Parts: sequence; structure tokens; C-alpha cells
Amino acid sequence: MIDPRVNVIDSRLANVKRIIVVSSGKGGVGKSMVATTLALILKDEGYKVGLFDLDFTSPSTHVILNAPVTVPQEDKGIVPVSVKGLKYMSMVYFVGENPAPLRGVDVSNALIELLAVTQWGELDFLIIDMPPGIGDVILDLLRLIKRAEFLIVTTSSLLAFETVKKQVALLCELKASIIGLVENMKQASNINNSIEIEARNVGLRFLGEIVFDSTVETSFGDEVKLLGTSVGRMLKRVVEKDLLVKS
Repeated sequence: MIDPRVNVIDSRLANVKRIIVVSSGKGGVGKSMVATTLALILKDEGYKVGLFDLDFTSPSTHVILNAPVTVPQEDKGIVPVSVKGLKYMSMVYFVGENPAPLRGVDVSNALIELLAVTQWGELDFLIIDMPPGIGDVILDLLRLIKRAEFLIVTTSSLLAFETVKKQVALLCELKASIIGLVENMKQASNINNSIEIEARNVGLRFLGEIVFDSTVETSFGDEVKLLGTSVGRMLKRVVEKDLLVKS
């Protein structure tokens, strides 16, 4: 039997021009920071932007945005909360600070439900922050959103990149669209370009490095300060050179 919610998802996203999925096979690489900053940059460029935190394991974009913990309104579905000019939705609105130990079919069901009930309306960009890993959520997202574009995040660690390689292999096998790879939290003293070399070896476009910036965490809730960090400056170049050229 076909889940009727799957057809609803198409209508919910019908007026969203581009869907960018920020993902990594490895946790702790700064994926949520990249997703949040990317959304704010695109908004500042004058685009209508949504940010969807689908990290079932540990949603954190609300911390970066200092988003109010409120209950989203309902109107033939769930209406995203307006936060700093973004349409914003997160698992945190449903589970609060409690863990959401979902597994197997429960993960798929939660993903389908959130995609089916959220009313995004007209957007130029929807940025989706994914949980780490290459399991059910990625596979379900590819099945449910055929036009998703993936922005992959890693650190300078070759161990982290080993997991990324597996994710990229999966995405390529399933013919998913990959924008490229961002190397995050690189130490200024590290002049090694091994991640760039490894990325090119697997046919992955290397978008650039984000140098570790100790001021990032003090910028939470302050959009201007956040966009002035190394994260904001580098991702602005990615937006201008690698995202907007496709619009």
C-alpha cells in the first residue's frame, strides 16, 4: 500500500525552487552551523529561505539561531516559525530538550510525517540539516525528494573523510545531485591539502576550507556577528560562486 502522505509531500514542496541538503556521513563536523549560516546568507541576498532541522539525533540549529521555543501554528498543516527572516522548522518543537531515540520504521515515519505536514509555501531555497550517517534517513529523503541537492561537510580528519567517501559513493550510485564538499574547522596552521586531494580523487568538487574560528560560538543568536566569522565569509563565497550560478 502506498502511504498517502508521500503524495502530499510533493504538493508541500511544489513552490520551493531549490532544496539543498547539508549532510555528512560523520557527526560533529559542524553540519548544523553550515546549514544555518548558509540559510542566513541566502536570506540576506534577498531570497525567500526555509531552514528545516531534520537531525533526529540532536537538533541544534535552534541554538545557533537562538530561536524561541514556541509551538508552531497549525493551518491545514504546520506553519513554520519565523526566525530572523527565515521560515524555520525543527524536531525540537516536537521533542523539546528530550532525546528522540527513533529507530527503523519510526525514523521513516517521522521523516514522512514532518515533510507531509509542514507548510513551506513559496521559497527560493529550502535548506535541510540532516542527521549524520548514511542510513534510513538519507535513503528515504532521496526517495521522497527527487530534486534534492547535497552539500557535503567534513573536517580535516582523514578518518572523517573515510565516512564521507562512503556517503558520496551511495549518493553517486543513486544518481543524487552533489554540489560539492566543504572542509570545516581547519586549523590555520594546517597547510595540508589532503582533503582537497581526496575529494578530487573520488570525483567530488572541493568548494573550499573554513578555518577554525573561536568566535563562532559567541555569535549564536547574532546574525551579523555570525556572518562575519570564517564560516560566514567562506560560505558567502560558496553561495556566490557555486549556488547562485545555478539559479
